[in-house]
Amino acid sequence: MNHELLASRAAERRRLLQASAATALALAAGRAFSAIAPSGPAPDFTLRTLGGPNLRLAEQRGRVVMINFWATWCGPCRQEMPQLSKLYDKYRASGFVLLGVNVDDDVRNATEVATKLAVSFPVLLDTDKTVSKLYDLSTMPSTVLVDRDGKVRYVHRGYLTGYEDTYDKQVRELLK
Repeated sequence: MNHELLASRAAERRRLLQASAATALALAAGRAFSAIAPSGPAPDFTLRTLGGPNLRLAEQRGRVVMINFWATWCGPCRQEMPQLSKLYDKYRASGFVLLGVNVDDDVRNATEVATKLAVSFPVLLDTDKTVSKLYDLSTMPSTVLVDRDGKVRYVHRGYLTGYEDTYDKQVRELLK
């Protein structure tokens, strides 16, 4: 073989190894910094509700809990809210709780949007972003499904029309 061909193959192998190493590091870093992962415990928190009293996640043990992080400036969040209300209304008598954690700085915005969209589930206020940081949010909306034992079972980032069908299936599975 000529020298140029050998050099070209060696350079290609180096590029592949570097790309593989970079990918492995990125994946490992993503796992290392993620605060929540399926099968791990859901980090506990206490937040004030839009109605006034505090609500603590740990007090929901024995129920299937969906935690939906949303903001008034998030279009997909606003699109998803009516679907979440339907899901909540459908399963709440079966031991399902849906907690809408709003991350807006101004509570008035959350109140206005929740009222306009006729949200039927409890809205919690995370104005200082403590819980959002605890759950390592990078996408709005983000939805976490927690089983009756307080373990994270599913994590969804973002929203597209039709996701509510997946939520419905997963909630039914966890309620069994």
